[in-house]
Amino acid sequence: MSDERGVDATDARILLALAADPRATIVALAEQLGLSRNTVQARVARLEQGGALDSFERRITPKTLGHPLTAFVTARVHQHRLAEVSEALAGIDEVVEVFGLSGETDLLIRVVATDVEALYGIAGQILAIPGIERTTTALAMRELVPHRLTPLLRRAAAGG
Repeated sequence: MSDERGVDATDARILLALAADPRATIVALAEQLGLSRNTVQARVARLEQGGALDSFERRITPKTLGHPLTAFVTARVHQHRLAEVSEALAGIDEVVEVFGLSGETDLLIRVVATDVEALYGIAGQILAIPGIERTTTALAMRELVPHRLTPLLRRAAAGG
């Protein structure tokens, strides 16, 4: 089924169909793709178990929850306190993603906020975490390219 990159062309076709219609049934997917129901069901189960399908939570926009502002906070961290810092960041509800980086900055923290005053408070909470040396906050003005994987799925579905 899967190659070393994670999915083969058939998996990619299934994922493209699910991206177009996330509520599609296994039977509908099988009919649309010209595959057997058992094949589709087994592959979807393997994709789910293998972590190829992310949580439904990623489809919810922070704006609908009253958090229209998005900002990116970069942070320098005392390396021996990275686990402690990560745990503290996970305890801040408005921190929606944290990435470890190479280079000058150690962390990229995506936060959401109700307004600029709330963002100021969140940035202060982050800076107050023991182990954080310094932070820089950049407000996202507009999303120019939304999260997408369809071009990569199309390439994988074509066998490339």
